[in-house]
Amino acid sequence: MCRECIAEIRPTRAPQCVICGDRLASALLLMGDGRCPHCRDCAPAFERAVSFGEYEDGLRGLVRLLKYERVTPVAGPLGGMLAQAIVELAPIAPESSPVLVPVPLHKSRRQARGFNQAELIAQAAVRRLPHRLKIASDALVRRRDTASQVGLSREERIENVRDAFCIMQPGSIRDREVLLVDDVMTTGTTLSECARVLKQAGAKRVFAATVARAFEGASLTAADPGGQEVIEAGDSAPV
Repeated sequence: MCRECIAEIRPTRAPQCVICGDRLASALLLMGDGRCPHCRDCAPAFERAVSFGEYEDGLRGLVRLLKYERVTPVAGPLGGMLAQAIVELAPIAPESSPVLVPVPLHKSRRQARGFNQAELIAQAAVRRLPHRLKIASDALVRRRDTASQVGLSREERIENVRDAFCIMQPGSIRDREVLLVDDVMTTGTTLSECARVLKQAGAKRVFAATVARAFEGASLTAADPGGQEVIEAGDSAPV
């Protein structure tokens, strides 16, 4: 891992939805309330989601090194980026004693990989936060090995993860604010389903923080050759 390459990975500065963090077109910023169309039509179960940067180039390479090449030292710099995303969640205050819950893998996938990348990144992030937060790695369990989300529509993704998670230790999250953490967020359906289950088990509020975001909303506006503003539709990145 080259320090210069890691230093080139910058936080997202594009206009984003105030709920899910998806990228917004300028037209939505001027005419709307800061929410993307998906959050206006069907609000997610979490209060707000924040990601450090866009899932592309060097950041995408780091995430893939950890998940697929098992280069575990990569969790260190990724944890630093996650810590920056967590700090952006202003409602999360030290006095509220929020608990961090990594999005779990199914036991078969965890055994095959040897670790849960979300848990490793969360551990690295906690060491870099000004206030030490508790990690409840066993509070949430993925009881069903869901199919890959790649290529699925938003509706298919929602159905794919429905009832895939359950609470094993309700006492660790009951009447607490919970911060869900993961490596990459695409549509947010997995995080929303986790948040729904956590709230059913008694969590007060659920926030979400990820290292990377694969934007699916409109890209930044650009001008076409005729001088007219055009809005380009983005595609979901495969994660």
